[in-house]
Amino acid sequence: MKHHQLTIATSGRGCISISDRVQSLIPPGTDGLAHVFIHHTSASLLIMENADPDVLSDLERFFSDLVPDGDPRFAHRAEGPDDMSAHVRSALTQSSLTVPVTDGRLLLGTWQGLYLWEHRYQPHQRKLTVTVVE
Repeated sequence: MKHHQLTIATSGRGCISISDRVQSLIPPGTDGLAHVFIHHTSASLLIMENADPDVLSDLERFFSDLVPDGDPRFAHRAEGPDDMSAHVRSALTQSSLTVPVTDGRLLLGTWQGLYLWEHRYQPHQRKLTVTVVE
């Protein structure tokens, strides 16, 4: 088992493909699992469609309706109107993903990609731990 740290710079709300960065941490010939964990409560991880960018835009639009920024039900606003909505978005998605690995390659489906989903409007440095288990 080997742990790797990644820092991903975000430019604000939206999805960033991390498939290639995670793939680069897997040694050739490895058979096992790649586990990805994000160390934050206002960003999350997704396995999502990687071919049509409309999918990510539609997902963002859906979550904007589902969890609106500045919702008056939210008391927690320490860092602005997108603070609590970012936490709810994170709670509804995932803080970790596990993907099988064969012969050193992530076994993602043809149209799947790994994404970091930033839920805040301001840019952030997001820390990920990738654990490769053989």
